[in-house]
Amino acid sequence: MLNLNSLRYFPSAEELPDSDDTPVDNELQELIPGLLKSILLLLWEERMDWFFGIDMAVYYDPGKEPIVPDGFLSLGVERFYDEQLRPSYVVWDEKVVPILVLEVVSQRSRKEYSGKLADYEAMGALYYVIYAPHRRRKPRLEIYKLVNGNYELQSQNPLWMPEIGLGIGCERSNYSGYVREWLYWYDAGGTRYLTPQEQAKLESQRALQAEQQAQISAQRADREAQRAEQERERADRLAQKLRELNIDPDSLD
Repeated sequence: MLNLNSLRYFPSAEELPDSDDTPVDNELQELIPGLLKSILLLLWEERMDWFFGIDMAVYYDPGKEPIVPDGFLSLGVERFYDEQLRPSYVVWDEKVVPILVLEVVSQRSRKEYSGKLADYEAMGALYYVIYAPHRRRKPRLEIYKLVNGNYELQSQNPLWMPEIGLGIGCERSNYSGYVREWLYWYDAGGTRYLTPQEQAKLESQRALQAEQQAQISAQRADREAQRAEQERERADRLAQKLRELNIDPDSLD
């Protein structure tokens, strides 16, 4: 990894381009990182020590061009850079290398399995996630972990990442109206975290169930009140008949 202390001058984020101006090749390159980020915004709403960038330039060596992952996650950094937000991610400013980087492969490969893998390895990103939706004979999802300076392919899906406190994997589901395979975050037990839309739907269902339960309880209470009133009226009629027979109902045991 580059020794930043050996360099005298480090340009700031404001002095550097914020991306490579290369448009995404397909919609999934926006939707998949966006889905992962939306779940984190819900899951880590109260945390201010993380940042998830999408299609943002990552500068890790002042002497090299930036890398622009489809998505990346950093921990231990300010969630909000300032009111203008981050124009790019500059490692020598942040003092933190992204812990996870994500590439969504289009039909036109961009060296995700060669050049970019070597770049992320040199940068020191602990996890490198490659998702290739068009693959048929090879795994669509590959997750690499940096071990002794080299990436090693992991076999689990989802893969639990203790350094992050999350798992990542893929499964078929419905997101934004599209039923297909998506990438998600998981807990240590392998349970998928809900998307904001799923969470909102679940909360709506719970609210509806609570309302229905309240209605059932109210109806039950109303029936009990009616039953009590009927018993009272029956007791009153019986007492009246006893009085008509010159029997004091209060004198009866």
